[in-house]
Amino acid sequence: MATGKTKAKTVSRRSATKDQTSLSAKSVAASAVLPPLSEIRAHIDGIDDRLLQLLSERARLAQLVGQSKRQQENLTSAQLYRPERESQVLRRVIENNQGPLRDEEVARLFREIMSVCLAQQEPLKVGFLGPEGTFTQQAVYKHFGHSVHGVALSSIPEVFHEVEVGHTDFGVVPIENSTGGVVEFAIDMFLNTTLKICGEIELRVHQNLMGTMKNLKGIKRICSHPQSLSQCQQWLREHLPKAELIPVVSNSEAARRARDEEGTAAIAGQIAAEIYKLNVLAPEIEDRADNTTRFIVLGRNSFAPSGHDKTTLMVSSGDTQSHGTLHRLLEPLARNHISMSRIESRPSRRKKWDYVFFMDVEGHMDTEPLRSALEELKQHSSLFKVLGSYPAAVL
Repeated sequence: MATGKTKAKTVSRRSATKDQTSLSAKSVAASAVLPPLSEIRAHIDGIDDRLLQLLSERARLAQLVGQSKRQQENLTSAQLYRPERESQVLRRVIENNQGPLRDEEVARLFREIMSVCLAQQEPLKVGFLGPEGTFTQQAVYKHFGHSVHGVALSSIPEVFHEVEVGHTDFGVVPIENSTGGVVEFAIDMFLNTTLKICGEIELRVHQNLMGTMKNLKGIKRICSHPQSLSQCQQWLREHLPKAELIPVVSNSEAARRARDEEGTAAIAGQIAAEIYKLNVLAPEIEDRADNTTRFIVLGRNSFAPSGHDKTTLMVSSGDTQSHGTLHRLLEPLARNHISMSRIESRPSRRKKWDYVFFMDVEGHMDTEPLRSALEELKQHSSLFKVLGSYPAAVL
């Protein structure tokens, strides 16, 4: 272990190096004459060497954290994963980012660094709605980084099941789209599960028309997931009004059919075109430029507050046909100044015309003022369940 004097020298040496690099950058910016290319590349090589040194040091510290936790609590890799801690790291680096890299690029870099460090012992297993090449797979990599072991599963119930029985550490499923609305089947799964929501992912979705043909003239039918078809209705009516629209279970299945069937095109993400070797005939055909899909991360445990959290609730009064039912459920939230970002009603499956409400609210269930509001809300509910408190999507 380094002594205090050694640590001081190390810090001093790093600070001096940082100052030299900073002064060099300032002098270049102030000068009208660029330095020789060889000199610029030499500076880049020096920065790369320091980056590697710092990354190695961070990885060693991450190993120490894991070893310490395992010795004290005998934790698994899934239990070592701390989404609230990762959220705090990402928010801090974005806040400190001064460019020229965009916030999204900085967040992606640090996400991969944390993913690699966590995977040194054993990579997380993350189930997702497959097959390979879906937007859900992209959401997995955006949230967990590329050092996880992704497990493609055939349906949303299978994703829930694999996490419940412990075959995967976490699961990722789509929950709603800004254009196509809520994924009702995913919401209904929470009526009969013990799983918790422990994260959310917002993925900017670009829909692309693809096929083996060279242009739009050879297209007789278009396959895609119903959500993707709904997100491109205006474009399809304008450019391919006579094409048959065929809903399929996934965009990857649509891409496979486009590869194998003459006259069939698919709507899917860029990764599907690469996997199935299809031509992108028309890029970004979604009707809205801000088309975004929200995914949730499923796990078996709850996590501590991150400071920027959401909580998802499932509640019912047991008498949803009477006057003022919804008001009685929402009133404790309003009185405690809790913001609600989403509410959906779904059949409870207990009796006819009986409904449960799914709500997303700001805050963590273990912190005020939400904790007090939930205690009061519970008293007014015949069914009350916190589906999870989790860090809000960073970007």
